[in-house]
Amino acid sequence: MAYLIDRIQSSIQKEGLVPRTRAARQWLSSKVTTLKPTSSSLMADRQRLKDRSFVGKMYFFFYDPKLKDSLPYYDRFPLVIPIERYPDGFLGLNLHYIHPKQRINLLDKLSDTASNNRYDEKTKLRVSYDYLKAASSIFEAMPCIKRYLFQNIQSRFLEITADEWDIAALLPVESFVGSTKSKIYADSRKKF
Repeated sequence: MAYLIDRIQSSIQKEGLVPRTRAARQWLSSKVTTLKPTSSSLMADRQRLKDRSFVGKMYFFFYDPKLKDSLPYYDRFPLVIPIERYPDGFLGLNLHYIHPKQRINLLDKLSDTASNNRYDEKTKLRVSYDYLKAASSIFEAMPCIKRYLFQNIQSRFLEITADEWDIAALLPVESFVGSTKSKIYADSRKKF
């Protein structure tokens, strides 16, 4: 765990970012401008994600759940690591459902499954639902597991490369509908 935490602190200092500062928000804002979809770019992005392996990487995107009226709350701007792909969507870990400190702990525990130790654009996590279910020490993941449908994605996917996972995980950009983040964090803690 110390390795990832040291790397996160070093990365944030190197970038001169503190997660709740204007600079951190500007970093995200510069990335989010690429999310605006046209109908053709959105369809192309969905097809690209169906055709290639995106499992194990990290993405931001805008989402409107199919069954939102039956959900107690949901995140409109999830930060997700897909763990299984299906023909109509995917299962993923939405890090926004847990407190930022727990996000870092989760990423640290998952770092053992990284495809390499360079933490670059080729790095991805080799993790699945079965792996998480069997690994009792990765308890932070359980409240984060959510199902997403391609047809309900309302933007392009913004890929966050492994060298920026730490920054993205610490940004307070969750967009919950139906509840406050403190209540959602408390509900998630009950699932540990």
